[in-house]
Amino acid sequence: MDEIRINKYIALCGICSRREADGLIENGRVTINGQKAELGSKVKEGDTVLLDQKEVKPEEKKVVAYYKPVGVTCTEADVHANVTLSEAFHYPTRLTYAGRLDEDSEGLLIMTNDGDLIHVMMCGSNNHEKEYLVEVDKDIDPQIFDRMRKGIFLFDLDVETKPCKVESVNSNTFKITLTQGLNRQIRRMCFECGLDVVSLKRIRVCNILLGDLKPNEYREIEGEELKQLYDSVFKSESE
Repeated sequence: MDEIRINKYIALCGICSRREADGLIENGRVTINGQKAELGSKVKEGDTVLLDQKEVKPEEKKVVAYYKPVGVTCTEADVHANVTLSEAFHYPTRLTYAGRLDEDSEGLLIMTNDGDLIHVMMCGSNNHEKEYLVEVDKDIDPQIFDRMRKGIFLFDLDVETKPCKVESVNSNTFKITLTQGLNRQIRRMCFECGLDVVSLKRIRVCNILLGDLKPNEYREIEGEELKQLYDSVFKSESE
């Protein structure tokens, strides 16, 4: 292993993103060969890294497509959550979500122990496509789709959404493809258009499809599909 920064090393261990690792380091929870790590400290082959006095080592990278059911909260521990993601999702290796879905929504989550992948996919400026199937409470005026495609000003967030792709499915259902991840964005966009969301399902992230997965099922992403995912997300980061 070449000498690398401590935050990247922790990310490679599948514990968290590099940004989150910086917080662990700043809080004095990380040591290298018995010495408290600092931001910018580096790790080389043979070094011993402890987090909360337990040794951590890089794991084999795993990437999984998981169908998050409605009612599951994207958190590992929350006293206010009915069901946490760690309670619903079970896998032999500890994996973390790379992109959230709110409790009332369902569909595709990318789960991984690759901290670099988590970091890139959680960064809202990287323009990764996420496609959703949305059902609302009434028939949709086609002019609403035009508003959504151009961008809608969300008054409660004081921000205008980026242009997006919208495709009608039937009178009260549509597909929408976003390249940003504002909090409850689709629900807010619908609200500004006088619509209430009945159901919201994420069906694609980049090239990864939800496909035939059913709630609480998962499949490992491997081979060419995995290569395409890495190529797309890390290419967009460098652009």
